[in-house]
Amino acid sequence: MYFGYMGVRYNETPLSVRELVSFTDSKKTEFFEKMQRIGVKQCIVLSTCNRSEIFFFYPAGRSSTLGEGRGSQPALLYHEDILWDQVYACYAACFPEVDIEEYLQHDQGDEALVYLFRVAAGLESIVLGEDQILGQVVEALEFSQLMGMAGKELNKVVRDVIRCAKRIKEELRISEQPLSISYVGVRRLAEVMEEGRTLFGRRVLVIGSGRTAELALLYLREYGLEKIYVCNRTMRRARELHKQFPELTVVPYEERYQILQKCDVIVSATASPHLVVTCGEYQRQVPGSDGRIRYFLDLAAPRDIDRRLGDLPDVRIIDMDSLQEITEKNQKERERLAEESESLIWEAMAEIKEWFHMSRMDGTIESLQKRCHDIVSDSYAYLNRKLELTGREQKLVKKVLNASLQRLLRDPIQELKHLDTEEEQEEYKAMIQRLFTAERD
Repeated sequence: MYFGYMGVRYNETPLSVRELVSFTDSKKTEFFEKMQRIGVKQCIVLSTCNRSEIFFFYPAGRSSTLGEGRGSQPALLYHEDILWDQVYACYAACFPEVDIEEYLQHDQGDEALVYLFRVAAGLESIVLGEDQILGQVVEALEFSQLMGMAGKELNKVVRDVIRCAKRIKEELRISEQPLSISYVGVRRLAEVMEEGRTLFGRRVLVIGSGRTAELALLYLREYGLEKIYVCNRTMRRARELHKQFPELTVVPYEERYQILQKCDVIVSATASPHLVVTCGEYQRQVPGSDGRIRYFLDLAAPRDIDRRLGDLPDVRIIDMDSLQEITEKNQKERERLAEESESLIWEAMAEIKEWFHMSRMDGTIESLQKRCHDIVSDSYAYLNRKLELTGREQKLVKKVLNASLQRLLRDPIQELKHLDTEEEQEEYKAMIQRLFTAERD
C-alpha cells in the first residue's frame, strides 16, 4: 500500500486561487469516481477556506521501504512508481477553469502521513493550534465512508490521526493560549478590575461596531454585565449589531461622553484616524469627584483613547501595546507546545507502522485459519459418519477439533505477526503457500 497526499494550502496558494478549487460534495463525488478509475479505492478530501487537499492509499505492486524514517524505523508506505500525473489529472479535471499546476503540492510515505497528523492537530493552520480543523477531518472521513472510499487502511490511519489530535489538545491545550486581541483584551480587563468583582454587574460602553468590537461584545456578555451601551458614527451599523445582540442599548455617537459618565468600562474599537475620547473633553464633561474608577480598553490602531487620560487618578488604560506583548507571549507558548506535540505524533506514527507491518501477514493468517476450518469440517464429517454421534457429542467433537488445531496454530501465527522485515514476511508467505499447496496436491 502506498500513502500519498496532494493539494493546495494557504501558505503556498493565494486566496484568489483557493476559492476556485473548493470541493463541494458533488465535486468530491466526481473526484472519487475519477480516482476509482485509476485504481485508487481509498481517499479523503479535506476542503476548507484555507486548503483543498486529498489523502489516499494506492495498492501499488512494487512497494518498498526505501529511505529512512525517524531513528531506525524505515519510511512508511513508500513507492517508487508514483502515478502523480494520473492523480493530478483527476484533481485538475474537477476545476478545468483554473490553472493550478504551479500551486499543487504532493508528498508520500512518512512525510504525507506526518503532514496529515499536523493538519488535524491544527499545527498547519493560520492560527496555530486552532480546533476547527479537527472537526473538518472527522467530516471528511465520514463523507468518504458514506461514498465507500474508506477501507480498512484509511479508516485505521485517519482514526489514529484524530485520536492523536485529540490527545494533543487535551494534554497540551495549545488553543487555550489566546491570540485574539479582543479576547486577550477583555480577559486582561477582567483581571485588573478592582473590588474583586471583575466585570460582573458593571456598565460598559462599546464605541465602534466593526469585527473587533463585535468580538469584544461576544466575550463581554459572558461576564454578566448590568448594561451594555454601543455607539458608532454610523447608526445603521450600530443597529445591525443590535440585531445580533438584542440586549444592547444603541446610543448616538455624539452622546458618548454623557453615556460614559454612567459606565465603569469603555471599550473602543473604531477605524477612526483621530481620537474618539480626548483628555480635554473627558475632563470637561465627566465629573472627577464621583469616586468611580473607569477602565478604558483601547483595541484600535491608531489609538482611539487619548493616552494622557492615563495620568488621571481615576482612569486606567489598557492599550494595544500591552496586549500585543501578551499575544506574542501566547504565540511563543503555542509554538513551544507545537514542538512538544511532535513526540506524540511520532509515537502514534510508530503504532501505525507496526500495524501496517503486521497487517501484511493478514492474508496468510486468514488462509491458515481457513485451512484449519476446512480440516475441522472434514474430520468432523468423517467422525460423525463413522460413530453416529448424538447431538451433544457432535458439538463436543467439533469444539475439541477446532480448539486443538487453533492451539497448534497459535504460536506460528504470533510468530508471523512479529516478523522483523518485509523480506522475511515474503519468504514465510511463499513457504506457507508452497507447504499447504503441496499438502493439497
